[in-house]
Amino acid sequence: MKIFFTGVTGFIGGSVAARLLAEGHEIRGLVRTSEKAEKLTAMGIQPIVGNLSDRDILIANAQWSDAVINAASSDNLMAVEALIEGLAGSGKVLLHTSGSSLVGDDARGEFASTKIFDETTPIDPSPLKAPRVALDRLVMDAAKRNVKSVILCNSLIYGAGLGVNKDSVQLPRLIKQAQKSGVVRHVGKGLNIWSNVHIHDVAELYLLALTKAPAGSFYFVESGSAAFVEMTMAIAQRLGLGKSENWSHAEAVAEWGYEHATYGLGCNSRVCADKARRELAWKPKYHSVIEYLIS
Repeated sequence: MKIFFTGVTGFIGGSVAARLLAEGHEIRGLVRTSEKAEKLTAMGIQPIVGNLSDRDILIANAQWSDAVINAASSDNLMAVEALIEGLAGSGKVLLHTSGSSLVGDDARGEFASTKIFDETTPIDPSPLKAPRVALDRLVMDAAKRNVKSVILCNSLIYGAGLGVNKDSVQLPRLIKQAQKSGVVRHVGKGLNIWSNVHIHDVAELYLLALTKAPAGSFYFVESGSAAFVEMTMAIAQRLGLGKSENWSHAEAVAEWGYEHATYGLGCNSRVCADKARRELAWKPKYHSVIEYLIS
């Protein structure tokens, strides 16, 4: 297949692209700089220099492709509209990357939620996450325009990336702060729980969704769960830094910014991926982020 990627130099996009290259697919990837273009060329990916605001470039490459994988910003409405415009009426695939912070609460690390979302659970997003939920609905509705649109809503991802960018979003922030300060910290008491998944299993799911997922589908992506205090204790053990410590929300915001401190690291985000296992025969191989962190 001919596949056009956005976010191909990112953690998720690069990992998925590397997996698809191994299957023999032809890939074009959107990049912003000549330096990143050289890295893509070295991987065997044809670079397309531009950015997510280049509507004409997005439409033209969507029309060139057999499938588009949007692994750039989960919140860029203009880019998604352009990709849908390029694919409309074609019956081609659009895999859109979302994130499970859209079901996040305002726990600030102070409590563990018992609520686990599946694809049928109503979502009442916070004002900050409401645009992402609306954008996801736009992608699913593209099925009515003869686009085979599919959303993969990833939970916390761990493991080393397979592409240009080796680091995920959440755990590396905790690790870098610990390496800088000598103390591993979590938001509040760290009692909040996140579902999680290994990047290798994520890449396999994208491969399956490319050919098996019905138009208009939405899938949560997870293969385990853990509280942040469990993850930071494992990081402390791995780095030889003793126990992890509580950090006030205000201190966390000062270090990581409001969105990351509140939703990326401080909320509960518990989801169930049984639909992906059932419909796409996805069989994740990794199930414990704690084992990964201490190994």
